[in-house]
Amino acid sequence: MASNGEITEGPLPNWLELPTEVTAKILYKLGAFDILTSARLVCPLWWKTCKDPLMWRTIDLTNQPPSYPHTAMLKLCRYAIEQSCGHLEDISIDFFCTDEVLKYIADSGSHLRRMGLLMKSWGISDVGMIELVKKLPLLEEFEISFNCLPKNILELIGQSCPFLKVIKFTLFIGFPKGFECNDDAFVIAKTMPELRHLQLIANRLTNDGLLAILDGCRHLESLDLRGCSNVDLSGSLGERCCKQIKYLYLPEDVSEFSYYFEDEEDDGDYDDCYYDQECDWGKEGAYHNCVVAHSYGDCIQ
Repeated sequence: MASNGEITEGPLPNWLELPTEVTAKILYKLGAFDILTSARLVCPLWWKTCKDPLMWRTIDLTNQPPSYPHTAMLKLCRYAIEQSCGHLEDISIDFFCTDEVLKYIADSGSHLRRMGLLMKSWGISDVGMIELVKKLPLLEEFEISFNCLPKNILELIGQSCPFLKVIKFTLFIGFPKGFECNDDAFVIAKTMPELRHLQLIANRLTNDGLLAILDGCRHLESLDLRGCSNVDLSGSLGERCCKQIKYLYLPEDVSEFSYYFEDEEDDGDYDDCYYDQECDWGKEGAYHNCVVAHSYGDCIQ
């Protein structure tokens, strides 16, 4: 700063002089797609930094432009997995995925702890899913957004992944109003006893399925039932949910997923959230020891 108080321009910082670990942290924040398509091409130093396998422990390829070619995404995904050199722990991919990609993940991801398959790809077959699941024994979290997931594959996930703590299952398909199916719930209750967090968006389970989950998954801390319109939490079942589950998302909370429920009737106003540590189930809005989140106000009490 000059003596008269005016700010003078100094030399611009030389980004190439940053410590390697600082540069790596900055580049890591960009995300896999931007690293692969631009950042690593800036200079030899950034190219070398982006070759570090530890940069690729987490790969998220779900935020690419919609117009980006699928064939190019497949090449980028394969390259990113290669760069991890077996250190891959967390991967999220969407509609460009194929059986070939799943096989490559399974063969390269022996340390994989989390996987997200977001949006159904017609390139994924049941056989591809089965071969993937059998090779991920350390998996702790699985996020699946499919039109449907066959019962035998969901069962295999529970049997092959003994450390599974989190499962997020979203159905991207509409069902006739009143359609009921407890297959998913019964499989989860039977094969995933160590679950801590369970998300079932727009599932067709009924109270029988929910009861099976509560009986079979005794360590469950959070339960997301948004859009599960066949579940009725009035009476003793709702009381048990609030005694057993710490974080509970109610079936009525569908605004965030309104495009799934265009034909569903909105029977009430859910602008308010209620929390009452002294539970009296007969009292309006009393949910004991649980957080009830309504997406209308994005409020958690």
